[in-house]
Amino acid sequence: MRLLTVLDNGEFGLVERVGSDIEPYAILSHTWGRDQDEISYKDFVDGTYKNKKSYVKLQFCQAQIAYDELQYFWVDTCNIDKSSSAELTEAINSMYRWYRGAARCYVYLSDVDVSGASGGASQSSRHWRQALRNSRWFKRGWTLQELIAPKYVDFFDLNGEHLGDKESFFQEIHAATSIPREVIRGRNLEDFSVDERLSWAKGRETKREEDAAYSLLGIFDVYMPLIYGEGRKRAFRRLFKELKDLSGNEPSLNLAQLVAQEPRSMRQPAMLASHYSNTVSAPEESNHIGAIGQGEDIALMPMWPGNFLRTKQSGSYLQRRNMMSNAASRGTWPKVIELLDTATKDHGENWSNVVRLSMSPIKIK
Repeated sequence: MRLLTVLDNGEFGLVERVGSDIEPYAILSHTWGRDQDEISYKDFVDGTYKNKKSYVKLQFCQAQIAYDELQYFWVDTCNIDKSSSAELTEAINSMYRWYRGAARCYVYLSDVDVSGASGGASQSSRHWRQALRNSRWFKRGWTLQELIAPKYVDFFDLNGEHLGDKESFFQEIHAATSIPREVIRGRNLEDFSVDERLSWAKGRETKREEDAAYSLLGIFDVYMPLIYGEGRKRAFRRLFKELKDLSGNEPSLNLAQLVAQEPRSMRQPAMLASHYSNTVSAPEESNHIGAIGQGEDIALMPMWPGNFLRTKQSGSYLQRRNMMSNAASRGTWPKVIELLDTATKDHGENWSNVVRLSMSPIKIK
């Protein structure tokens, strides 16, 4: 586990800790901004982290751990070297345990500002409590375990103003998440059925589609290798298979389909990266369609589980693409999955760099 600390010269430093004998630490829960605004592990190595917009989050943690008399804290954006697939896999599979082991969890709400509340104390309280319920923090996939796992969770607005803890905000938390009070208070998750736990994830969104499933590994106490590029539905299928293999339990079909389905807001063509031509649209048939972006030759192709946009590469890539496209047009999805596995294993292709254009309904079997 890699932790942040404040050095004698006032700068931030990274320290490595292995095993269970780790000093008390705080852990940050937040919603990510734009990738270029968040501090990465590389930014720390390069010494450029102070130039990032999210440096304010580190300053907030520095002040808060001093108040709580702690020396160390953990932030997901910069304490994990995401260029290492092995480290990323270990971190994601350990994350629930890391949040559970934290002395304090600081929830930094970048979309809540109590300083702008006006009126009397009662009116002001109602104002920011409503803002708390509406925060997008409650709609993100990863924040589910970040709410449940730690014993002590404190909420702060964007100015670092302390709002309260998860016990005092139970009504707001329940209204936003439908999570029972006994869960908030730390009751063993094994006391709740697979369906109950899975229902808490309904409507939550993640930046990467597979993370919708990966963010639930700790909730179900499951270890699973990460395969970015496999898609949301297949990631959930693997999760459900692990649940069945480990405990003999699996979610009801209707709930499984509901949670594994991509949130409606993520299916809109407007979510496409802006540097692609906005005239590109998803095809109604599975023919390969060429299109021109800003200096890039791109190709539209049907693939598991929908239609994707991907930069053309080598001839061998195009051959594999056509084979997948033909299999998809025939509806032979097992063949598509087999080809995807081959592309990843034998050719080192990372299919996570595709852009979703549309979603076709696929039944989970």
